[in-house]
Amino acid sequence: MNFPATLFAGQSFAVVGLGRMGLPAARALLALGAEVVVWDDSPAAREVAAAEGFTVADPVLAGMTALVLSPGIPHRLPRVHPIAARAIAAGVPILSDADLLYRAVRATGSEARFAGITGTNGKSTTTALLAHIAATAGRPVAAGGNLGAAALSLPLLGDDGIYVLEMSSYMLERIATLRFNTACMLNLSPDHIDRHGDMAGYARAKSAIFDRQEAEDTAVLGIDDAMSRDMADTLRAGRARVLTVSGASGGDAGPDGAWVRDAAGHVADLAEARALPGAHNMQNAAAAVLMAEALGIARADIASGLLSYPGLPHRQEMVGEINGIRFVNDSKATNADSTAWALGCYDRVIWIAGGMAKEGGIAPLAPLFPRVALALLIGRDAPILAETLAAHGVAHRVVETLERATAEGFAAARELAAPVVLLSPACASWDQFTGFDQRGDRFRALAHDLAQEAAP
Repeated sequence: MNFPATLFAGQSFAVVGLGRMGLPAARALLALGAEVVVWDDSPAAREVAAAEGFTVADPVLAGMTALVLSPGIPHRLPRVHPIAARAIAAGVPILSDADLLYRAVRATGSEARFAGITGTNGKSTTTALLAHIAATAGRPVAAGGNLGAAALSLPLLGDDGIYVLEMSSYMLERIATLRFNTACMLNLSPDHIDRHGDMAGYARAKSAIFDRQEAEDTAVLGIDDAMSRDMADTLRAGRARVLTVSGASGGDAGPDGAWVRDAAGHVADLAEARALPGAHNMQNAAAAVLMAEALGIARADIASGLLSYPGLPHRQEMVGEINGIRFVNDSKATNADSTAWALGCYDRVIWIAGGMAKEGGIAPLAPLFPRVALALLIGRDAPILAETLAAHGVAHRVVETLERATAEGFAAARELAAPVVLLSPACASWDQFTGFDQRGDRFRALAHDLAQEAAP
């Protein structure tokens, strides 16, 4: 199904920031009949847009329908972008493309369901897992947002369709009409504080995923951290049904040994789900179970989807095995909390970490340090991480590059009888790579090269 070509006729939009979200959003708005002006602070990005025939100009915003601002460009903290400041002064709404997708779908009359997932960690896996479960059940499904395709580039689905959207706090700041039939907030730990001011501001941004929910809608929240539990308690005073999940114990869905269970009993044995190791994935699976049930998906199809889920790149992805030593790519772990989930899955590892450290560094990982046979540190803030490891008596070396870390990690794994070489950096990647995905791709290639060299 295609959106009508005149759906947004008579409306005008400025799209600022022409990266992974912006340029696809501009194309979609144009295809919907809107007037579109685009801009990017990068001359190279402007040239690409001009070559596609877009009107490229620093936008005059007065009278426009909305400013579609790339999620990475701030409109408040830490410093408002000048175009965003002009939009605020002119009273022009600043929107996420996910909000515009919702408006477009509803404008066609489609009653397709919207499922939204957020949280500091686990949202990508839960998004992909729920979409996989829906597809396994034979439901038309489109997934995107902060993961994969830009929201506004997704196709039109009919009344039986399901949109599964990963929503970052940056996107949630900019929704005005989007109502999720089922929405999930998995967990909260310090992240993006510069953008939201403090943890309270970060939590407020995340809680926007539940805005506008009605009595027939379902809110799913993790209860394994205090701020998420508090949010669940607050939401119980609202209109939507509130359900809780845990990777440890309790909740309306969570673990019973290796099984994920809900109020009706066992759903699936996650010991058979190779792509869902660890307590954090138990929570992700529990959330997907409750959301799928809220979307009317049968329990048998949910179980089948859990067990057949193939996993995502860069999220505990096994990218090679050489003589019993596994290479695990967890490059998506860009903060300590995310790395904690990975380290907790293995008894003894060679740990590759480093890059651009987040606030607090790796100090919160101290309880897991006994699992680290050797840490190999890369990137800009390797010396800072080294200080933390030295203070806790953890064997480590600053090796600077991922190339050295992978090769030395393989040698150390053999020498120290550690069966896993784990890339779980607990840091952002921009000092050496274009993103966590490029970092993970490089690690995968290096592991493949080592396997080729070790082959008889």
